[in-house]
Amino acid sequence: MNPDLLLARRDLDFLLHEWLDVSALCARERYAEHSRDTFDAVLDLSAELAAEHFAPHNALSDANEPRFDGETVTIIPEVGAAVRAFADAGLVSAAMDESVGGGQLPHVVQQACFAWFQAANVSTSSYPMLTMANANLLLAHASADQVRRLVPPMLDGRWFGTMCLSEPQAGSSLADVATRAVRQEDGTFRLFGNKMWISGGDHELGENIVHLVIARVEGAPPGVKGLSLFATPKYVVDTSGSRGERNDVTLAGINHKMGFRGTVNTVLNFGEGVHRPGGAAGAVGELVGEEGRGLAVMFHMMNEARIGVGAGAVALGYTGHLRALAYARERVQGRPSAAKDPAAPPVPIVQHADVRRMLLASKSYVEGGLALILRAALLLDDQRTLPSAEARERAGALLDVLTPIVKSWPSQWCLAANDLAIQVHGGYGYTREYGVEQLYRDNRLNPIHEGTHGIQALDLLGRKLVMNRGTGLQLLLEAIRESVARARATGDAELSGYADRVATAADRLATAVAAAWESGDPQVALVNATTGLEAAGHVVVAWTWLDQLLAAHGKEGAFYDGKRAAGRYFLTHELPKTGPMLDLLAGGDQLFNEVDPAWL
Repeated sequence: MNPDLLLARRDLDFLLHEWLDVSALCARERYAEHSRDTFDAVLDLSAELAAEHFAPHNALSDANEPRFDGETVTIIPEVGAAVRAFADAGLVSAAMDESVGGGQLPHVVQQACFAWFQAANVSTSSYPMLTMANANLLLAHASADQVRRLVPPMLDGRWFGTMCLSEPQAGSSLADVATRAVRQEDGTFRLFGNKMWISGGDHELGENIVHLVIARVEGAPPGVKGLSLFATPKYVVDTSGSRGERNDVTLAGINHKMGFRGTVNTVLNFGEGVHRPGGAAGAVGELVGEEGRGLAVMFHMMNEARIGVGAGAVALGYTGHLRALAYARERVQGRPSAAKDPAAPPVPIVQHADVRRMLLASKSYVEGGLALILRAALLLDDQRTLPSAEARERAGALLDVLTPIVKSWPSQWCLAANDLAIQVHGGYGYTREYGVEQLYRDNRLNPIHEGTHGIQALDLLGRKLVMNRGTGLQLLLEAIRESVARARATGDAELSGYADRVATAADRLATAVAAAWESGDPQVALVNATTGLEAAGHVVVAWTWLDQLLAAHGKEGAFYDGKRAAGRYFLTHELPKTGPMLDLLAGGDQLFNEVDPAWL
């Protein structure tokens, strides 16, 4: 596939270099061996690999989802070849430490690189995404011995990784996790329980799969404080790091989804006695981190996965937008509204105002979403490498606030871009031949992946914006006001007007959050949390658009004119929608608490 139909390299260059100035990161010790040349080279490599190895089998893996014959999962061979090419290029460890063979690439550049693969084939890209997040958790929280034995094969692409949280009876309510861990004399644990919705849970793409499993040690208290995390490989790993006998982890079945069909999604049973290493029942698990702190440790992978879900949503929306744009420029149909001669030749549909409306809207969503993802990735770099502890802490706190928005906003609005891509194609849009219907189906899973909108809303309104006396919200307001001040300082009337709009919306967000919490009762304050999340997301993306307009200010050409048009659309058509939403949040309407389930 032509990489130009996956992502816009010109837009990536603008965001990375003209807006975020990522080359300035090379002044920091961690990135001192890099330069813009190395950044551009790995972006070029990613675009090439994505187009050559990931995109060609995107429709094929959708039509031929993984099969389970009762013993083995079979996946089309193109998936294995693609993930091998990814690993052989060193991309699994690209952003990791040199000490483990990594390239110490800035996370913001790595995120931009991985977006190519997500746009080309989000299902196949899920396997390395989960493995990278799994390895990063182990590098941060596992013992040196665990890292030595478990991480190198994952970085080589020989082993894969998963996260195992949800259970059939618990779903997203992790306080109700029932999987139990029984302590053994040798320091390991035996796990017994069932896990649901495990992406990449069983396959033959590599030699082993390292499952990170949340479970409750026998005797631990109920609720999330009683949970611990265990590395539980498909094949037991011995003291030398070699793959040993089959662990007592059994594939119970495969879930069949509307999208992401190429990513095998499983139900796993731990300790049902099918496999008995050492003659004892139970899946052998090794404690990762402290006992009783499993969920806190797991959040390392969960937060990375949440950002990855948002990035995947952007990538799917972006490639859908580009395909719709190309189609609209080529598809000839109808005549302009002012045309009087029915014999006049028809025009490309991009000439019709309503088609331009749809394309401009989707452009504002996907380019705003990509900016949001890269801003969050840069904050991760700042959290890791800024010179002062205070600056690193502030970057981390701001990233905490943005993470639920980064996950949820693209999952809603870049999905809307896919919906518009189908509409632009007309009747062809919902046929399989044009591909945009698959992109919609794939992206529709992202509002659920890694916590629904409702869960992210409770996190944002119930924790991130109010914890530590509202420090996170204040950091967000300070960052937005800094952009507003720069826009006003340009002396440009249009930019200043946009800055006023963003400033007003940000201030209104703050007052609405305060009003919602006036009662001090979480049940009252959080009843409209999802509305608050959607409004906060639009305010934050409006801020990214203001920043993009600042980066484009005074520059000429169609690319910059396109930025100005998309920014104008978002700030004048989308941002005003936050007014009624924030009024609802501040007003504290209790309809959802008052409605009787019998009325529904």
